[in-house]
Amino acid sequence: MSTRGWIAAFAALAAFSACLPAAAQLPSRASPVVTTPHVRAELVAHAPDGVTPGAPLWVGLQIAHQPEWHTYWKNAGDSGLPTELAWTLPAGISSGDIAWPVPKKIPIGNLANYGYENTVLLPVPLTVAPDFKPPLALAGASEVEVRLRASWLVCRKECIPEDGEFLLKLPVQGSTALHKADFDAALAAQPVALARPGQVTIDGDKLQVRLEGLPAEARGKTLEFFPETPEVVHTAAVQGKDWTQAWQGDVWTATVPLAAQRSASPETMPIVVALAESDRQPGQPIAWRAEAPVTGTWPAVAPPAQVSPALQAALESNRSAPLPQQTQSAGGGGFIVALLGALLGGLLLNLMPCVFPVLAIKVLGFTRHADDRRAHRVAALAYSAGVILSFLALGGAMLALRAAGAQLGWGFQLQSPAVVAALAALFTLIGLNLAGVFEFGRMAPASLGAVQARHPVVNDFLSGVLAVVVASPCTAPFMGASLGFAIGLPAAQALLLFAVLGFGLALPYLAAGFVPAVARLLPRPGAWMETLRRLLAFPMFATVAWLVWVLGQQSGIDGAGALLGLLVCLAAIAWALTLRGRTRLALTGIAVALTALLASAIGGHVVRPAEAEVAAAAPAGQRWQPWSVERANQLAAEGRPVFVDFTAAWCVTCQYNKRSTLSDAEVLADFDARKVALLRADWTRRDPAITAALTALGRSGVPVYLLQAPGKPPVVLTEILGKDELRAALAAL
Repeated sequence: MSTRGWIAAFAALAAFSACLPAAAQLPSRASPVVTTPHVRAELVAHAPDGVTPGAPLWVGLQIAHQPEWHTYWKNAGDSGLPTELAWTLPAGISSGDIAWPVPKKIPIGNLANYGYENTVLLPVPLTVAPDFKPPLALAGASEVEVRLRASWLVCRKECIPEDGEFLLKLPVQGSTALHKADFDAALAAQPVALARPGQVTIDGDKLQVRLEGLPAEARGKTLEFFPETPEVVHTAAVQGKDWTQAWQGDVWTATVPLAAQRSASPETMPIVVALAESDRQPGQPIAWRAEAPVTGTWPAVAPPAQVSPALQAALESNRSAPLPQQTQSAGGGGFIVALLGALLGGLLLNLMPCVFPVLAIKVLGFTRHADDRRAHRVAALAYSAGVILSFLALGGAMLALRAAGAQLGWGFQLQSPAVVAALAALFTLIGLNLAGVFEFGRMAPASLGAVQARHPVVNDFLSGVLAVVVASPCTAPFMGASLGFAIGLPAAQALLLFAVLGFGLALPYLAAGFVPAVARLLPRPGAWMETLRRLLAFPMFATVAWLVWVLGQQSGIDGAGALLGLLVCLAAIAWALTLRGRTRLALTGIAVALTALLASAIGGHVVRPAEAEVAAAAPAGQRWQPWSVERANQLAAEGRPVFVDFTAAWCVTCQYNKRSTLSDAEVLADFDARKVALLRADWTRRDPAITAALTALGRSGVPVYLLQAPGKPPVVLTEILGKDELRAALAAL
């Protein structure tokens, strides 16, 4: 495809992406309410005196949970994530922190979490500056827009990450007090600050807690204990058995066990104690808070991990790939081994199904330069530059986002349905172009032809960029361990590893450009090339079919159907632009109008999560069960062998292994004979728990296969899972 073709393709892709409602930062369809199969979330406000400087103004997210489902407090406990709120407010208005109501302790097996069931309101105070200027009045009324992007993890036995965009319009003048009772109840559930700070003393593997100045209504009562600092105390400890409390006048003391895998050693511990629900009286405080200084010496910190014991054991054991555990230096041979693994992984990546569509483009390009050795070398260098720079950009973005706290791994961009839909549009355009439906030269301005003449290598460079985009869902042998190793390296060394990975991917094309023996194997140009060009359109359309299927896994059948409809409209626009005169204008206008109408009608179906699919747990008795930290811990406690398949719909290697080795009758018979529990960790959409588990295994992408049995060292199998390899591992149980 020509340079003009690439420019026009990306321009059309940008225009098409603009039609995806959820791709915008602030979608026009935002409303005060977001409903999922598990919660009803609503943005509410309490402004009795309107939006005026100095007047009390509260907003909050009210979450109504389905029965047995819950979300989390600021300290989620042994698992889970707290709800996060990101506000977009007019100039002159600022938001405070969430005024967290007192949570409840939610036991789950041998773990415990802190969270909320039924209905909870998370209130946030807003401050209006003295110089606040309200927006211009429209039709006699002036309103302030409050926008919120919220994300929460809702759990029962399984956990599902959800988010929503909210919009609430508040009148500048007049009262907004519809939810006064809800805010009053939420604020009444706030812990009251104690006058004295209290004290925490470290006593071996326990904490001695002392609080003074508790009011008379609390004295002598059994109090619930909630530390705000996560991963310090044994959350699942049972009062009276694992920890004790006592009263001495108005002084409350407690002996609390430390967590076995403590990850924090604070100098000050914010502590909340609360009355049991049966002791709470209307109109009276129910909880109290103190920021207690810590005295004594903390014991050594255990490795932190929000993962199952099997995964933590795997981190400490020998892995199938010959790489050491993550380190912060490049000393020794570990970094050299990682570089060699990256080079081999990049080279083998050319054999992965993900890269086949780009191979089609490169084959066509090489045949065009069969008699021009210089053009061959320039094209190979340009393609290699595109590959290596794209790997550096993608790796740098992943490292930067992870350093900022985001739970991301290799292939993270395809966890976004909007990106999947945009790639489907791009490959549709490329396929139509190769099939001869249209030529970009007839659609783009004539001035772009000069760009092609002066810079013919841009096309090859962009081919390299596209190769990385479509190859990133795959993890080739040796590549997964190298990427996992890169996460723990300094930025410069990690980026060098990503560059070597890109060099491995580009190496066959460099060889074809600079080694005459390889170049002589290429056929000479001829009329057959036009037939080859049309033939190579079909790998593009096959890629579109795969991307539509991936989006269907993420957004359900409605999302897949909506994307297909938009792709048809996009194809109609591309065809109409090849016509001439008034016919071109008329049909293009009709096609664009139909596209806009369809995009408006389907709303967010293209990028909305597949609510029915993600909500449905695997039925009892089904061979494969959803993976979770709790389920993995439960099976380990029962002494059962466990096989975990870390997979994603956009990972072609995962799907190949699933339909070959993992569906083989003999393999399944071996699983059954040894009573191996089969868990599937689906990473199609972003899941922080799965990302943490992969990180604990020294990996940052899928596929990953873990086999763990009681009393046996855990085994991490290779990415290209072979039947014989898996059966041999099962035989060793």
